[in-house]
Amino acid sequence: MKRYIMAPGPVAVDPHVLSVMSEPLIHHRSPQFSKILTEVRKDLKFLYQTNNECLILTSSGTGGMEACVSNLLSPGDKAICVVAGKFGERWSELCQSFGVKNIDINIEWGQAVKPEQVEDALKAHPDAKAVFVQAHETSTGVQHPIKEIGEIVKKRENTVLVVDAISAMGVYDIKTDEWGLDVVVTGSQKSLSLPPGLSIVSVSDKAWEFVKRAKSPKYYFNFLKEKKAVERETTAYTPAVSLIIGLREVLKQFREMGLKRLFDHHKRLSEATKKAVSAMGLNQFPKVPSHAITVIEAPQGINGQDVVKILREDYGITIAGGQAQLKGKIFRISHYGHLCQWDMIIAIAAIEQALNRLGYQVEYGKGVSAAQKYFAQNP
Repeated sequence: MKRYIMAPGPVAVDPHVLSVMSEPLIHHRSPQFSKILTEVRKDLKFLYQTNNECLILTSSGTGGMEACVSNLLSPGDKAICVVAGKFGERWSELCQSFGVKNIDINIEWGQAVKPEQVEDALKAHPDAKAVFVQAHETSTGVQHPIKEIGEIVKKRENTVLVVDAISAMGVYDIKTDEWGLDVVVTGSQKSLSLPPGLSIVSVSDKAWEFVKRAKSPKYYFNFLKEKKAVERETTAYTPAVSLIIGLREVLKQFREMGLKRLFDHHKRLSEATKKAVSAMGLNQFPKVPSHAITVIEAPQGINGQDVVKILREDYGITIAGGQAQLKGKIFRISHYGHLCQWDMIIAIAAIEQALNRLGYQVEYGKGVSAAQKYFAQNP
């Protein structure tokens, strides 16, 4: 059976990138690797649209999130966490792990935070050292207004804005410097179209002052050690050499495409899939959808996990189900990774067939036709 992966991480990887990563290993303290690392750092700044240093850590995206908390804050500090899904909860849980007092803005799952809610929280807690938020809440498909939140936070000298863009960076336009995003995290296994194992964190000049003062315990995830290593064109500890070589290839492709074309590609896959969802008589779950993912409400009487299971076990297509209270209520199709319009059409056709098998009558080809029309009209 041919296998397809369309879950929101890990994602399908370009076979060319995989072949580059499989070449004979080079030593991480060699001049050859230093040259690659310097090239990658330069291209990361291009992707992030920043002049800030981008630190490369060997971990999943969660490691990058943990590093943000431990390197920016001290036990007893206050932080505001936007909690609108599983990954918003993760910010809150990480704060608790390091003795940081979390002030949660609890948002109904499927809704985006409003900028004024963040502003009100900062007025109520003017001593909050950080605001933690997702650019895109992967568990619900919601896109948060990080540009507007950036406008609010950058006026506050003693507060930094930290953005989890693990499933958003490279999917749609995120202007790190222009929007005043102090710290931005991404990971290799999502929109960077690589296997798991890297997290990347950009750190602003303002945020570096917080790093210098932070007293939370840390050893491996140490921004100051990484910064010193970067100045010597190396890393503090043994990096994931093959993944960084793969990252160089991915970033090279991004630069050749240009950011606008890159973002338009994801928008095109997203819009076509969402047209198909409507044509099938299904509803999207998020009220403010992202181009990174399409999140579909399971029809009444249908368990979303059954849709996921049929696609994976019978059709060879991996999508994702819901998490926590959304388990069984939604299913999710990713639009990042090494995917094209034909992958979307395959997934839509499979969903039509699975829903019919489960008793929800969908006219065969209804969703596929809607997607094809969109693709034809938007080449």
